[in-house]
Amino acid sequence: MMKYICRHCGKTYPITSMRYICECGSLLHLSYPKTPPDFGSLGNDHSLWRYRSALPPFERETIEQITMGEGGTPIIRLEENLFGKADYLMPTLSFKDRGAVMLAALMAEAGVKRCAIDSSGNAATAVAAYAARGGITTEVFVPASTSAKKLTQIEAHGGRIHAIDGSRDETARATIDYVNASGIFYASHIFNPFFWEGTKTYIYELYEQFETLPEVLIVPVGNGTLLMGVYIALQELKAWNPIDSYPLVIAFQAANCAPLAQAYEKRSLVPQSVAVSPTLAEGIATGVPARGKDILQAVHELGGRFVTVTEEEIIKAHSDLAKKGVYVEHTSAANYAAYRVAVEKDATLADKKALIPLCGAGLKSAH
Repeated sequence: MMKYICRHCGKTYPITSMRYICECGSLLHLSYPKTPPDFGSLGNDHSLWRYRSALPPFERETIEQITMGEGGTPIIRLEENLFGKADYLMPTLSFKDRGAVMLAALMAEAGVKRCAIDSSGNAATAVAAYAARGGITTEVFVPASTSAKKLTQIEAHGGRIHAIDGSRDETARATIDYVNASGIFYASHIFNPFFWEGTKTYIYELYEQFETLPEVLIVPVGNGTLLMGVYIALQELKAWNPIDSYPLVIAFQAANCAPLAQAYEKRSLVPQSVAVSPTLAEGIATGVPARGKDILQAVHELGGRFVTVTEEEIIKAHSDLAKKGVYVEHTSAANYAAYRVAVEKDATLADKKALIPLCGAGLKSAH
């Protein structure tokens, strides 16, 4: 049986609940029965639903209605020991499809007809697209500075755009005010833990594609939707015995917006209050991450570390990736920059097999 659970007070809620936080004010997690995927004999379905035994148990009819074959993205060799996973080759051109399909399936089974989401663009695009397949209207809140190309895509999927003059964090507050006033479902890729159940398939796929896992994983962190999926999947794989140790997880943030990286440097599990400057990595430009404590705890438990990247490093990485035939958003290029910074700090990493996510297509970018 699927249910939300508050790890602070222990209260549980049915998945049909419209709540996005516990009555005590804490954020919710997800509990449901799951079994390990039978890696090596999962059949010919190359979408993320090949791992259905370890995913939320939605009805087959729901999955068939909502899915667009998301998942199963290829690996690209970038350097001798560095690879990229081309998650920009998803139906809506970003890795957020992994989580959005879970939220849309949840809404379809819960009978939701109208939802709201706040995003820097890609999550909103993905949720609007998958929600549309379920006949669900999406109210989309984005910073007014969001790329016009992303707005065009959101509107094409039927999303109703609310452009907020202010930061990503101010956009989130405006959305929560709207949800509280209207009572509609908050399809948040940050608050709702169903999203992570989709993003964790990133790790399952890597395990199959490499027949193990790379020694080093670079993971971008704004609100932590990929990081939390990585964390869950690594815990699962270790508990189920396909792996006996974790790869080195190197989380990173833009130097212009690094509340979690600064907390890590101070050995704190509480995100630091930072002055946020504009960054080309708009997908991770979150000054007040709602799941900040969860993210820091996850990196700590995995034995990971943080690095930061400058705007100049992002621009150089973007250009260099394009010359390798890979045209991605600046937020995705920042992954390559983070790998370079990590190697500069620890030269032994250059000899280890490493992987970066290529999260969003370059055609989405305003730059």
